[in-house]
Amino acid sequence: MAYPGYGAPPHGGTPGAQDPLYGYFSAVAGQDGQISADELQRCLTQSGLSGSYQPFSLETCRLMISMLDRDMSCTMGFSEFKDLWQALNGWKNVFVSFDRDRSGTVEGHEMHQAITSMGYNLSPQAMNCMLKRYSINGRIAFDDFVSCCVRLRALTDQFRRRDTAQTGNASFKYDDFIQVTMSL
Repeated sequence: MAYPGYGAPPHGGTPGAQDPLYGYFSAVAGQDGQISADELQRCLTQSGLSGSYQPFSLETCRLMISMLDRDMSCTMGFSEFKDLWQALNGWKNVFVSFDRDRSGTVEGHEMHQAITSMGYNLSPQAMNCMLKRYSINGRIAFDDFVSCCVRLRALTDQFRRRDTAQTGNASFKYDDFIQVTMSL
């Protein structure tokens, strides 16, 4: 029998084991305690986070991992997973609140309102680019909405790191620009 402080794991178990999200995470995590994009896809599908919407695509799961991949391992640990879960729930709440006709999609004007409600101030040209990329027949499904939110957040984070004076201007070397955009 092990006693606390004498070989027993702290708090009686695995780090995060007390967290209800740990069950979803540990069900798909490998021996290394990390999950890959396909494991994340299974985890999110099993958790029911996407609700009645289509499961997240593998590409969206890759984007989610790259957004929070602090150690550049192309995998996600439990703390990153918790951050992602919080972001996903926020985006889902925004999506649901702007899907006023309950069609499971948002239209262009709803997308613009949703993005604005999250604190982004984008030009009509930038919004048009996003709509062209993520909409099908003028409608954006939940998976594409999340994909757009992931890219928008990750690119904004990368921009802010380089806009040290917070003037809305950043300087990128070509190779740095390619790394930032190709990692998303």
